Amino acid sequence: MTYIKDRILQIADIKETNRDVFFDKFSFSYSNFRGKSKISSPNADILVEISSVYPDVNINWLLTGEGEMFKKEQFDTNPVKTIPLIPIEAMAGFGTGDVQVMDYQTSGYKIPEFEDIRADFMIRIKGSSMYPKYNSGDLVACRKVALGSFFQWNKVYVLDTSQGALVKRIRKSENEESLLMVSDNEKYSPFEVPLSEIYAIALVVGVIRLE
Repeated sequence: MTYIKDRILQIADIKETNRDVFFDKFSFSYSNFRGKSKISSPNADILVEISSVYPDVNINWLLTGEGEMFKKEQFDTNPVKTIPLIPIEAMAGFGTGDVQVMDYQTSGYKIPEFEDIRADFMIRIKGSSMYPKYNSGDLVACRKVALGSFFQWNKVYVLDTSQGALVKRIRKSENEESLLMVSDNEKYSPFEVPLSEIYAIALVVGVIRLE
């Protein structure tokens, strides 16, 4: 049989490096959780304090010992890092720059190869402007790049611009205040975009091709 105070000590052992660190966060003393003192039930104020400091603790478990120690939706002992898939349509909607397109997340996918190359998100290619490098439907992995940083000329980037979302090769423009956007498909002519009209940018670092 375990007591409520036993379960509080279990929380202490999981949440902190040692129990002294745990009890330093509260108004109650560790001495009340030793020996025969563990048999007595803590007062409501103690439970309120614990719930306030650790909101992911399942109070029902704390009181009865039934169920899980932590609320499942808030505590995961083995979190899985995933890469978000961002709809290309969403990027086009952020032309004002008020919302960073890179922070818009939908479905997440775990792809170890993309984690190794530090991909921040993925998008699905639409259209044929980058054919044959990328087909419509391909998933490309992208890594965020700080505005104003060094550009790798002739590499493919995803850009959030005043014209909407663009997936283009970037080349140096004769105008220092602009970048030259180039499609791999020769049917699409190159064009310039002023640096002042680029709100976010990411380097394409990988692709999943769908047959």
